[in-house]
Amino acid sequence: MSLTETMQNQLLELARQSIAHGLQTGRPLPVNLGDYPAELRQNRATFVTLERGDQLRGCIGMLEAVRPLAEDVAENAFAAAFRDRRFPPLTTEELADLDLHISVLSPAVALKFNSEVDLIAQLRPGMDGIILQEGGRRGTFLPSVWEDLPNPKQFLQHLKQKAGLPAAYWSDTIQAYRYTTEMFG
Repeated sequence: MSLTETMQNQLLELARQSIAHGLQTGRPLPVNLGDYPAELRQNRATFVTLERGDQLRGCIGMLEAVRPLAEDVAENAFAAAFRDRRFPPLTTEELADLDLHISVLSPAVALKFNSEVDLIAQLRPGMDGIILQEGGRRGTFLPSVWEDLPNPKQFLQHLKQKAGLPAAYWSDTIQAYRYTTEMFG
């Protein structure tokens, strides 16, 4: 499902309002789903990425669609601003020059492969978001990460590390899933 420019702008404004509400109350903005069109009330998974001066300032999201799109954006925007453990909580001074990006995820599809080389050959640079899972460890890279890691082998090595595995790790029980995103901001 592709979102219209109007719907994208509604979601970006909602994300900004949720962060501003969080600065005042310490909680995400409550969402009245009746204020939004049907497309934004459907359960969808999103990631909200915050940047200041082309530097990452927070990124939080969901891999599974468990709540309505508008609600997911409000919750993830708040979480990216205040709960991303890599960064201190956002301050009021930072809000004005904050760039917001929203990625709406397609459902993830399991990849079938018989080796690491086979998996690497199936990766579609610039297009795929990948979830890597081994036992209780899991990590994901959004398709936008290909901008920094355009080589599929390096992309996979870094994703393994993000999942808490060594870069050279491989096993026959490792699982991988592919998804695409509609990104705007």
